[in-house]
Amino acid sequence: MSEPATAVDSLKTTPLHALHVELGAKMVPFAGYDMPVQYPAGVLAEHLQTREAAGLFDVSHMGQAWLEGPDHEAVAAALETLVPGDIRDLAPEAIRYTLLLNEKGGILDDLMVTRTAKDGVLFLVVNAACKDADFAHIEKHLPDGIRLKRIEDRALIALQGPKAAEVFARFAPEAAEQTFMTGREMDVAGIPCIVSRSGYTGEDGYEVSLPEQEAVTLTKKLLAEPEVEPIGLGARDSLRLEAGLCLYGHDIDETTTPVEGALTWTISKRRREEGNFPGAKIILDQIANGAARKRVGLLPEGKAPAREGTEITDASGRKIGVVTSGGYGPSVGGPIAMGYVETGSAKTGTGVELMVRGKGRPAKVAAMPFITKRFHKAGK
Repeated sequence: MSEPATAVDSLKTTPLHALHVELGAKMVPFAGYDMPVQYPAGVLAEHLQTREAAGLFDVSHMGQAWLEGPDHEAVAAALETLVPGDIRDLAPEAIRYTLLLNEKGGILDDLMVTRTAKDGVLFLVVNAACKDADFAHIEKHLPDGIRLKRIEDRALIALQGPKAAEVFARFAPEAAEQTFMTGREMDVAGIPCIVSRSGYTGEDGYEVSLPEQEAVTLTKKLLAEPEVEPIGLGARDSLRLEAGLCLYGHDIDETTTPVEGALTWTISKRRREEGNFPGAKIILDQIANGAARKRVGLLPEGKAPAREGTEITDASGRKIGVVTSGGYGPSVGGPIAMGYVETGSAKTGTGVELMVRGKGRPAKVAAMPFITKRFHKAGK
């Protein structure tokens, strides 16, 4: 069924929308935006392009903001009342992946926090579908002297893949020195940008925040390089699934805690000892005594993919969980999935059944990621 005209007309667009159309993208509604799901090459080719060379993504729909205060200690303390991550000890130009939590320890969103070179300024990037709620939630809980400034005039693009660094260095030589999970301000092809060596594909690469009026110019320059092709939402999803990375609203949400979501690693020793973050009592109890369920990887036998919502049962047919993300993994060469199962069935190698079209299909609990991540760590 086609989208009603009024619904399509109400969709927001990114600064690169006209370029997507020019490049022949198939556009779909996503998080309130008209976004490219694939280009003429198709999802499979785009996925492999990113794994083998470099892919360019438009992620301008995501939310960007500054969190500002008198100094880093004050800003970090304010944010730490809302997240379980260690923000206080974040080094200048370092990035932290963390979680906005509710009072029950449920995940309101996952986000990236960069400590900028300027004292007392954090750069936040949150998910598109959650950004209005996220920013309202943060603003509501900020103490006097700390302010959140939404960034409405910047685009965000990502260059990902094993050849991303080589390509990007042609326009920003300084970026070659960056290591994974660091972000800094620099000129890229003469354009002032915030460049983060990060991404959500399992590959090396960059996310680049830049003035919206410069977005088309830089994107065209990057796409003109022989190693780079445009990549849509379809391949972005299969890439992050192979990397074992969560999609908010599917693999994690307000009903899941960091422990259930296999994200306990985001909570540092200091934060656990202090226990002064939302839902700490529930989360610390789960860390100490275990949670009833856990997010796991799944490798179905055969060729039939298990999609989101597929019931997971044990050998006796008893329901023990549900698939939250699933599909074909082009780099794996077969179906892959992730979902939640009872903790007693979460051990790698455990046999389970996936109820695909009313029929139980065998699968095994698998370690994630499904592919080898190739982030650029220090010293490499």
